Amino acid sequence: MAVEVKVPILAESVAEATLMKWHKKVGDDVKRGDSLIDIETDKVTLEVAAPDNGVLSEILKYDGEEVQSDEVIARIDTEGKAITEKATGPEQKVEPAPQQQSLPDIESEPVKNETRLSPAVRNLLQQHNLEPDDIKPAAGTDRITKEDVLKYVGADKQPAAQKEVPKVTTSNTKPEPGPDIKTEKQPTAPTKPSQPPQPAISGNRPEQRVPMTRLRKRVAERLLSAQHENAILTTFNEVNMQPVIDLRNRYRDEFEKTHGVKLGFMSFFTKAAVEALKKFPVINASVDGENIVYHGYFDIGIAVSAPKGLVVPVLRDVDNMSFADIEAQIREFGDKARDSRLTIEELTGGTFTITNGGVFGSLLSTPILNPPQSAILGMHKMQERPIAENGSVVIKPMMYLALSYDHRIIDGREAVQFLVSIKEQLEDPARLLLQV
Repeated sequence: MAVEVKVPILAESVAEATLMKWHKKVGDDVKRGDSLIDIETDKVTLEVAAPDNGVLSEILKYDGEEVQSDEVIARIDTEGKAITEKATGPEQKVEPAPQQQSLPDIESEPVKNETRLSPAVRNLLQQHNLEPDDIKPAAGTDRITKEDVLKYVGADKQPAAQKEVPKVTTSNTKPEPGPDIKTEKQPTAPTKPSQPPQPAISGNRPEQRVPMTRLRKRVAERLLSAQHENAILTTFNEVNMQPVIDLRNRYRDEFEKTHGVKLGFMSFFTKAAVEALKKFPVINASVDGENIVYHGYFDIGIAVSAPKGLVVPVLRDVDNMSFADIEAQIREFGDKARDSRLTIEELTGGTFTITNGGVFGSLLSTPILNPPQSAILGMHKMQERPIAENGSVVIKPMMYLALSYDHRIIDGREAVQFLVSIKEQLEDPARLLLQV
């Protein structure tokens, strides 16, 4: 009995996906739940598991191919015996006959000569009317490189030019050397445009061309779209993190013992952002054509760095979450992002985003909007700096905050006051409990 292996149901916003690499080959035994292949969408990487026990009898779509939602990509034979015999049968029959073995012996030399030349080397040889036998490879190798050809051409051209120059000087006439020298240099001119950088560059300069992953291409498209379609402006402020640090140090151990999760800084910023969004609803809004959509809920996206790119999982209804709930959810999102286990539902939506470049050492940046959202808060590295406090200069752990916003619907006054509200709540954490 054949069981079909299908692409998981994708979200409406995801039209297609890309197959990555098959973990099984045709003829391999598989068990229900075994990972067969990973599928990369615009947002996440999904795992396709075997729906039943059996043998992988047929692969319909291969690595790198584009697939649609619910498309059949392979089949599993639940009996398995017939498939394994078919898989091993052709390999036993395809043993080369005596006649087939004699063919490679006859053509072995021409094949080796062809494979020794790269396409670039062949082009250079054709340009200069040279034969491969005219050029000797570098010592220690039997392969002709572009440098070998260029060195040969340079060594062949220079003596020729030098031999012609003395002939011109023996004529004792001044007008003739100029035209003769120019005519001697004309044959060498076409070699310069063909490979301009090669003669001037020495040493090994390796390059590797790797296509963008589907996720990386999607991130690039969204970033360009955000810059083209939004009037992005950024306002900055700084916050004294000493009160939050003191509060965190005071209750860190008891908090972890009670809730089973560590107390970090992100929960403070998330809570402060929600309270500020309540005061300035337009920051939590989005643009839909000629309309402004005000959201009566607070779904906060937390930017997380994954191995294949930046992803933004969303915390739902954060105004109803506790500090412990926020910390636990963020930790879960981080684990899933590292293992590429985030679902499309966890990455969809969001009314406001927080990104923390400080974990990588960023001191100041201008974050880009995450459409269709209208604002994003950027956190940065905490750094001890001298500040004025009560008429004295003191050293405090300071952090720069950045708010990028869509100036089409958000005025500078609202953006600045929103950032000031976050600053006030973090510098006096009691405001978070009192919601003032």
